[in-house]
Amino acid sequence: MALTVQEFGTDITIIGRKRGSCCENETVPWKTRRFSMVFNRGFLFYKFYNIRLFFYLLFHRFDLLVANDLDTLFPNFLVSKLKGIPLVYDSHEYFTGVPELQHRPFVRWVWRSIERMILPKLKYFITVSDPIAEQYYFEYGIKGVTIRNCAARSDKIVPFSRSELGIEQGNLLLIMQGAGININRGGEELIESMSVVENVFLIMIGAGDVFEKLKRLAIEKCVSEKVRFISSLPWVEMMRYTKSADAGLSLDKNTNLNYSFSLPNKLFDYISAGIPVIAGDLPEVTRIITENTCGIIIPEITPEEIGQAISLLDSNRDLLKVLKQNAGAASELLNWERESLQVKEFYSQFFYNG
Repeated sequence: MALTVQEFGTDITIIGRKRGSCCENETVPWKTRRFSMVFNRGFLFYKFYNIRLFFYLLFHRFDLLVANDLDTLFPNFLVSKLKGIPLVYDSHEYFTGVPELQHRPFVRWVWRSIERMILPKLKYFITVSDPIAEQYYFEYGIKGVTIRNCAARSDKIVPFSRSELGIEQGNLLLIMQGAGININRGGEELIESMSVVENVFLIMIGAGDVFEKLKRLAIEKCVSEKVRFISSLPWVEMMRYTKSADAGLSLDKNTNLNYSFSLPNKLFDYISAGIPVIAGDLPEVTRIITENTCGIIIPEITPEEIGQAISLLDSNRDLLKVLKQNAGAASELLNWERESLQVKEFYSQFFYNG
């Protein structure tokens, strides 16, 4: 998004917190301001982060503010009103529907209160799927622009060879990736399914709440020789692995509204790589895969269902070939180069001078 907005000749500053290897090896091509936080989770983290963000925005000059998700919206909204500058709310998920809030009614009430106070007053709103946009319109009367998290074209990225990866040529190679490999995203069931399939190798790339747990589970289920775990990588490097795979997995469960409405980044990464997708039956994910005939939808996220889908691709290589071709065709339509045209149209109202 920032790369696209930069094409207007803007001077961009990215603001966040200092945490993780991405902050140690700074690679983004813009000015950054990362806050060192005493607390890294829970109420005290959000309280002090929002206070620091408010004062930083208040005492620095900006012509446009962009709040990514609800947890940064309040200070951005206050400063936009105090300084009289426009604010874009870029919501990457249906925040109050995330699984982390499902059984925490008070915390959910706090975030909902912020939504009710601010969203009806907003003029500029972006989100990542039509169902999320429709839900916010139903709740708050705010009309959003849908800009999907499509991946960039990856034609020029060279995949790893099987010999480079140390994987036998005949084996079916699967990949599951994401910065949020968390609860209810099918990782546990996928690891268990590896015990019921043969001649299959799985690469898991990313991070998340259950990533370390999955490593232990692979050992417990005696499948560690069939699974390789790789920590989060820069997108281009990660896509070398993705393009090497035969299929990608997106196994979010339909346990909450956020997952139900979601279009995960990894779905578009797999399509960009030209590989079919094995996915759970979420409305928007199912629509994309069905319309493009580029994968397999499984009715329930269980080791047995996942194993059956994997075995089908392994035993029917003609089907696998067709699905790969269809994924490649879908990548001609579902890519950031096309999706970013909507970004340019949206932001032109702030920067275009005629």
